[in-house]
Amino acid sequence: MTAINWFSLLHPVLMILFVYPVVGATIRLGLLVRERRLGITNQLAAVPVEHSDHGRWLTVAVVFTVLIAFVYSFLKIWFEPAEPFTGGVLRLALLLLVAAGSFIAVVALSVVKKPALRAIFALLCWAGLLGLGSEPEIWRVSDNPFNTSFWSSHYWIGVLLTGLLLFSLAARPEIQNSIRMRRLHVTSNVLVALLLAVAAITGTRNLLW
Repeated sequence: MTAINWFSLLHPVLMILFVYPVVGATIRLGLLVRERRLGITNQLAAVPVEHSDHGRWLTVAVVFTVLIAFVYSFLKIWFEPAEPFTGGVLRLALLLLVAAGSFIAVVALSVVKKPALRAIFALLCWAGLLGLGSEPEIWRVSDNPFNTSFWSSHYWIGVLLTGLLLFSLAARPEIQNSIRMRRLHVTSNVLVALLLAVAAITGTRNLLW
């Protein structure tokens, strides 16, 4: 195997070894937070904090692994081109810069406190992911949401669940203080869990192709 072949394994390995275990822990902690809030069981005061921390780690990890997949797609064509990489080294450098900026944005999102800054960094990160994903080197299956193949696209599933995770991370204080936001948070993360399951299926399928 070449170096780029080994690099191709980094995305699925990170998802299997880190992201999915953290998903399980985050869901479990979320259930404990609900039990504590409803008085069903006595839980430590640290449980909500741990749930929030796990959610933050999960979002940053998912963004990082998505960016790894994008960078692999660009570098694969750069190092093993069937035809020359469009735009040459300047375009490749710009794409890598956008990837780095997207990761910096999600890290900043995880630490800033002001609502405006949280919204800005969440949008910057997601815009960066969408911009990178729109490049011709990224295989999207279909860009038409009215086409059934669109909903089997590993790319679009990943981008949608990443957007939902960014929303949850950006709205953490509001989720803690508003019952309506908590309900929206629960609903969106049920969808995230479903999308993660579909992503696992479509990702495995793509490895076989």
